[in-house]
Amino acid sequence: MSEAGKTFSRQTVSRTVLKATVIVAGMLLLAGALGANQSWWDGHFLPLFFFSRNKYLLGEALARLGAGMAGIALIAFGGKAVDMLACRLRENEFAGNLLRLILAVALALAAGEAIMGRSFTFAAAERQPGEEPVRQPDQKLGWVYTPAHDGSTMVGGRRIFYSIDPLGYRVAHRDAPVDVDQPTILFTGESIISGYGLTWDETIPAQVGAALGMQTANMAVFGYANDQAYLRLALELPRFRQPVAIVSLFIPSLFARNLGDDRPHLGPGLSWQPAVHRLWLSTLLRFYVPYHSQAEIEQGIQVMRAELAATEALARRHGAIPLVVDPQFGSETAMERTLRRRILEEPGIDYVQVKLDPSWHLQGDQHPDPRAAHAIAMAIAAKLRAIRDKQPDWDRQQQFSSQ
Repeated sequence: MSEAGKTFSRQTVSRTVLKATVIVAGMLLLAGALGANQSWWDGHFLPLFFFSRNKYLLGEALARLGAGMAGIALIAFGGKAVDMLACRLRENEFAGNLLRLILAVALALAAGEAIMGRSFTFAAAERQPGEEPVRQPDQKLGWVYTPAHDGSTMVGGRRIFYSIDPLGYRVAHRDAPVDVDQPTILFTGESIISGYGLTWDETIPAQVGAALGMQTANMAVFGYANDQAYLRLALELPRFRQPVAIVSLFIPSLFARNLGDDRPHLGPGLSWQPAVHRLWLSTLLRFYVPYHSQAEIEQGIQVMRAELAATEALARRHGAIPLVVDPQFGSETAMERTLRRRILEEPGIDYVQVKLDPSWHLQGDQHPDPRAAHAIAMAIAAKLRAIRDKQPDWDRQQQFSSQ
């Protein structure tokens, strides 16, 4: 065969392979759009607290529609598009131009990786530029509040001041730190417990403390998952001479945060695991397309059950009462009910669920507003009083006021 014939043969094979690849990709997209029904979607894309159910469903519908239309377009016109591309290029340069196109895409991805590596923090929740309270890296926990720090920021049109004491707890004033020798109710969690967008007096721990006439320690940190909250509690609890109760947060729509491994985290058996380093583009893709396998979700459920059981055991070893609070804005989805049942009810974790008006959130933000925080705090206070009434043999420092 002549050299020209060999070249033509190679070009024909390249075009045929490329056309077949495009059509197969279209078939896969169309099959995915048709097969991804609501049950499949709910089983792999977990509810998200900061993303309303209506937006969630709209995003799902748009994703399925886009995938289906793209699949149909590739099946119907993909082969023709490859032929047109080949015709526009010189026949003897088709393969070379295709390779150059692939190389250009690869270089663009590499450039994006380099730029994003300089622009984004490691874990999505670790630190936001200019955000208060200021956070600093921590090898064990991922990040903590910068101790002995005051700062303020605008949230929902209000100036919110944050004061962090030398131990890294949010307090009313930095010159009035938590006294670890006093009877104390400890609060673990993330921004909801810490009080994002709330003044100190509006925060859940402050309101519980005022209602029960007792000091509280707000050791919650923005962006924490439940395993980080547990690890911080395990590190901080030995400081306190008279811990009275330990209040932890569980929200089914925040469960997905526990599956993140781009930060220090707990694995099976509550074994501490270092953060997993990935390419930034891969991390961004996982952030915007938070797909989880059934095995991954099941492992997350088992680990979280173990974390809450360990928190309960830790509290009781220190003579404190463990309590989990589950705030619920509006009606629960089927997946949220399943998570609550699997994680709290089946293991017998003592918890209080607080039903909240869906409108009780900050302006332009899904965090609880002062009305929601008050309702949560009063539910916690009532639950702790009920526990007191059932256990009259508590020590004196554990007798809450009856305000």
